[in-house]
Amino acid sequence: MTAIKSSELILNPDGSVYHLNLKPEHIAHDIIFVGDQHRVEKITQHFDSVEFTTQKREFKTQTGTYKGKKLTVISTGIGPDNIDIVLNELDALVNINLNTKQPKANLTSLNIVRIGTSGSLQADIPVDGIVMSEYAIGLDNMLRSYLIDEVTDKNIEEAFISHTNWDLRKGKPYVVKGSEKLAKLIESDTIHKGFTGTAGGFYGPQGRVLRLNIQDENLNQKMDSFNYNGIRMTNLEMETAAIYGLGKLLGHETLSMNAIIANRANGTFSEDPYKAVDELIIYVLNKLVG
Repeated sequence: MTAIKSSELILNPDGSVYHLNLKPEHIAHDIIFVGDQHRVEKITQHFDSVEFTTQKREFKTQTGTYKGKKLTVISTGIGPDNIDIVLNELDALVNINLNTKQPKANLTSLNIVRIGTSGSLQADIPVDGIVMSEYAIGLDNMLRSYLIDEVTDKNIEEAFISHTNWDLRKGKPYVVKGSEKLAKLIESDTIHKGFTGTAGGFYGPQGRVLRLNIQDENLNQKMDSFNYNGIRMTNLEMETAAIYGLGKLLGHETLSMNAIIANRANGTFSEDPYKAVDELIIYVLNKLVG
């Protein structure tokens, strides 16, 4: 088997993967993603102990134990491009021999749960609620650098394109389902199952106008009204679809949990968004330890 070239799998002088600054022994099988590096310690403050900490750029990692279970928390930063880095380098840690730079014969599947904040697109999904992303639609185009046909839902894609009159010059949206295994572990009657939109930017790609006109000023309203056999858009953020797509391609279980801190449909904002996030953190931690 031919080894992966050093220009393709870049390692630091100490043998750690290039961006994350991690070695295989530094991570657990169960991993929590957050966007903000400062949110890492908001999670690990609940741990029994923290055994390992490192940071390079926006990628901060802490590994420790919570109620006796080993967990890793990683900040990904913002956007699908960062998810491309984090998922590929995490996969390399468990599925590529970093000494020989050859893929392993027996592959490891990680459990990855994203904890993030988001705004609801639907009036009946209130602030301080939780949305579990059953599906995600990528509006970012990053994942189409890979061969993705086997992991995407083409029927929902085509329905979305038709409903929104999507301009394909922006790239073709892709739809991926989250992990059913993790959903069964984490779901409850109080959680809303959702269809999450992942945008490639914060301003124009999410319909915000400052000084620049946008390609489709009605796109947000079209997304709000999209419904495919009961699957409707619930929230908009910048990472979930990329996590789901790369997770499926690489064989990892991935799920996104969103604390709803704003509701665009009725114009409300959480009176205590920090409390909403903290409650989601404790909820996910306890579900992961069973």
